[in-house]
Amino acid sequence: MWFRSALALALVASTAGAQAPDRDYTVLVASEAVDLITRITFGPGAGPTLVKVEGTTKVGINPVDPDGPHGLGLSPNAQQYYVSTAHGVPYGYLWKIDAKTNEVLGNVELGNFPATLQVSPDGGFVYVVNFNLHGEMVPSDVSVVSTDPFVEVARIQTCTMPHGSRLNPAGTKHYSACMMDDAVVEIDTRTLAVARYFVLKKGSEKGLIGAPRGQGEPGTGNREPSDHAGHGMSPPKPGDVSCSPTWAQPSADGRSVFVACNKANDIVEIDVASWTMKRRIPAGDGVYNLAVTRDGKLLVGTNKRGKSVSIIEIASGKELARVPTQRKVVHGVAISGDDRYAFISVEGIGSEPGTVEMIDLKTFTRVASADVGQMAGGIDVVGGGSQALR
Repeated sequence: MWFRSALALALVASTAGAQAPDRDYTVLVASEAVDLITRITFGPGAGPTLVKVEGTTKVGINPVDPDGPHGLGLSPNAQQYYVSTAHGVPYGYLWKIDAKTNEVLGNVELGNFPATLQVSPDGGFVYVVNFNLHGEMVPSDVSVVSTDPFVEVARIQTCTMPHGSRLNPAGTKHYSACMMDDAVVEIDTRTLAVARYFVLKKGSEKGLIGAPRGQGEPGTGNREPSDHAGHGMSPPKPGDVSCSPTWAQPSADGRSVFVACNKANDIVEIDVASWTMKRRIPAGDGVYNLAVTRDGKLLVGTNKRGKSVSIIEIASGKELARVPTQRKVVHGVAISGDDRYAFISVEGIGSEPGTVEMIDLKTFTRVASADVGQMAGGIDVVGGGSQALR
């Protein structure tokens, strides 16, 4: 059911001096603590503040405890969106929702703690990492779900605590980071099997064929329980050279994969053809989620511990700007189809609401922001404007 919610109506006016957008953008964001999906319009159609919360919809099956919507992704035609709810007993779900009416079109039971998701470029499949936050740190998997019929067609074992589900532009390779194994895994979507993985520990970087063997694998085994529940908030200890990867983002041309090393505060770029490391790119404190512009020029990273967003020029590896956020625990990033704006979800702390911030990728300034439900996480934006959801 789609409705307006009081906790989602607090708006923040545009930043002084920022250039106002000349069109409207529609953003969807999931708030994990309150089981809400919020739809927001940013742009002139929203009025003087440039922001209008259109409404919220409740998602989940548990009326008592939060189901925890975590991942969110639109279909390529923007007619449906998909949401993973993480806190199942013992499993979670993937939900298919009509993007115009917000009618629930179905749900599918997946693995333990479904998290990040992406819809394939052809719209036929949804790839969801089963993060497995609860219990012992054992290898988990990636669920592959057919969108029509809406059923799980494969569950591919990868590594411990997979996170950051992303496909290359061609849809032929899927990448996810192994938060507790210091590795990134590549799945061949034609065979639905793990093809390769890459060890990310500083000084031990190397590409290998097949699937990670887990604990005991040379160069892997970042299995300290300190950040098991912190989900990327614990800083590294002195002398720690682990990566603790939280995101794997293919480049716009698919030739590279960028991996966010949350503990190392940098981003590893891997050459896909040679399966070797090209470079390490410095980022902010606790770099967490990544997105690239479609023109291949910019890499945007959310700095979870650093209360900021890094905007990096890919060609040089230079950080062009580090934009502060209004609240702490920075989470997701989605870029508009015209490459002009980055939309950032911020979880907030304690009783604080979550926030969605609109950042201009030309002026590197915050344009506007909106308060939403607590623990804002999964986020997506509709193309270059909001017409597809009107």
